[in-house]
Amino acid sequence: MPELPEVETVRRGLLPVMEGRRILSAEVRRPDLRWRFPDRMSERLTGARVDMLRRRSKYILADLSTGETLLIHLGMSGRMLISGKMLGEFHHDHPAPQKHDHVVLEMEGGARVTFNDARRFGAMDLMPTGAADDHWLLAGLGPEPFGNDFHEEYLVARLKGRATPIKAALLDQRVVAGLGNIYVCEVLHRAGIHPRRKAGTISAARVAGLVPIIREVLSEAIEAGGSSLRDYRRADGELGYFQHTFRVYDREGEPCQSEGCTGTIARIVQSGRSSFYCPVCQR
Repeated sequence: MPELPEVETVRRGLLPVMEGRRILSAEVRRPDLRWRFPDRMSERLTGARVDMLRRRSKYILADLSTGETLLIHLGMSGRMLISGKMLGEFHHDHPAPQKHDHVVLEMEGGARVTFNDARRFGAMDLMPTGAADDHWLLAGLGPEPFGNDFHEEYLVARLKGRATPIKAALLDQRVVAGLGNIYVCEVLHRAGIHPRRKAGTISAARVAGLVPIIREVLSEAIEAGGSSLRDYRRADGELGYFQHTFRVYDREGEPCQSEGCTGTIARIVQSGRSSFYCPVCQR
């Protein structure tokens, strides 16, 4: 499932063709994806201007001139694809409709934005903009990794005394929003912390040191356009490239890349997810 860098990359790709532009028409081609679409979704979107396109955790939020916000969740295989006349260096003709093109937005300026989702685990919803933070998918989320509320003192306090493995603690969206399995593996390797280590047993100094590492890893991934594993594509249809710089994720049996380390990357399963780490330099 796309994590924060992938979702942020898609948001940035959509900005030139969506933000500040009206939705001339919205075609909804099925009644649901993971959940039912909201009532009269096509009518509520048609004619609305996208005043702001933002991200919260792994969700894209389009604040509309109608006072509503369109929530977009890519799920496991969802893609937001752009075609037609766009700002920038590229121009794509509109392709023929595909089987899994479920929502099609014709934008002011000539671009078409298509939500394609082969597995239908994605979602769209509409809600009052003023109540967006109370939406059931957003309520209870922790601070954004790049936000002012996510800082060393906060993370130390949130993890103090917790018996949960540090890997699970960082994946908890109530602790920090947007982190997923890939990037937590990469963060813990850079921090030299074993994924099974109980969060509450890690010194305050080492926990505090996770904050800049989290931001560093996410910034590098966004700069690389995210990580393309299986279905993920950027909004322009291109692949992301951060997977080529993974230090541990999906590198089981390969040498550790930490300077001076002689370890070999190992894999364990935690809560049904693969954790990749170096048993020599991560403690």
